[in-house]
Amino acid sequence: MEKAYLVLQDGQVFEGFRFGAARDAVGELVFTTGMCGYIETLTDPSYYGQIVLQTYPLMGNYGVIPADFEGKCSVRGYVVREWCEAPSNFRCEMTLDEFLRQQDVPGLYGVDTRELTRIIREHGVMNASICSQIPADLTPVRQYAVTDAVRSATCTQASVHPAEGEKKFSVTLLDYGAKRNIVRELQKRGCEVTVLPASAAAEEVLAGDPDGVMLSNGPGDPAEAVFQIGEIRKLLGKKPVFGICLGHQLTALALGGTTYKLKYGHRGVNQPVREADGPRTYITSQNHGYAVDSDSLKQGKISFVNANDGTCEGIDYPELNAFTVQFHPEACTGPKDTGFLFDRFVDMMKGGAL
Repeated sequence: MEKAYLVLQDGQVFEGFRFGAARDAVGELVFTTGMCGYIETLTDPSYYGQIVLQTYPLMGNYGVIPADFEGKCSVRGYVVREWCEAPSNFRCEMTLDEFLRQQDVPGLYGVDTRELTRIIREHGVMNASICSQIPADLTPVRQYAVTDAVRSATCTQASVHPAEGEKKFSVTLLDYGAKRNIVRELQKRGCEVTVLPASAAAEEVLAGDPDGVMLSNGPGDPAEAVFQIGEIRKLLGKKPVFGICLGHQLTALALGGTTYKLKYGHRGVNQPVREADGPRTYITSQNHGYAVDSDSLKQGKISFVNANDGTCEGIDYPELNAFTVQFHPEACTGPKDTGFLFDRFVDMMKGGAL
């Protein structure tokens, strides 16, 4: 066992042991509360630039299953209390340690993840370093910032994914760091999905004459995606639009709203979301560090709010034939309470009202 350290930007040091890639790394330290779903977490492009801390103590007990990957691994580091060296699952193809080595991601285990979570909840997200030696100068750690997030997380070229069974609709998905299960959920509903890079212009999207447009999840500060915000503005009102996570934030920005950074974000599979004008509360999967400022909205109507902190979780834009949500209705692994939103999108493409 090789000793290593997690050093926070404020100088606090946590001693542990290495697994995964044997190298140092700096990133934004965030925690996620899922008891399972570590494969989906590690392959969610929305974690680009971040060191992920798992609050649940044991990770890796069912190994790594490539068929369950959501995208490319973009984390800067991985911190757990304990990892399972002998996973048990008939679908397992490698251990968590082997996966991290393959992806060149340093891991750290044997640290007090509960205390780390308390610190982040109290202080807010902060930068940290996984390292073999405690640095004398923490300036590089403090100065680290997640930049070029969407450009780094998006696909490099277009791809087409056929519908399952009879093709009923064509959907263009703008990939800001999309999870693969968004495509799968659309395919199940008879949609042929054309995935375009985040650099695609609105004119290119409209030239394909899709029945609907999906705006995907993705990493980083939404306000930095200036090009994407401008192109979304050109698309709204032209085709039915459904935005998820970053797509939700970018749509609000395109229509004159603002976003802000949350103290420690919403990351996990048990976030309660209630209907703004209804009796239902849903359990949702979430992974985001920014939120839409409800008071800044100039268009649209809030459809969902977070039951814990009251933040905006969904907006309807009936006059533009569009709607967006902050959470992940395609969640896998995660709750499937809100999968009906994909049906709602399909109904819009049929010509139904929002």
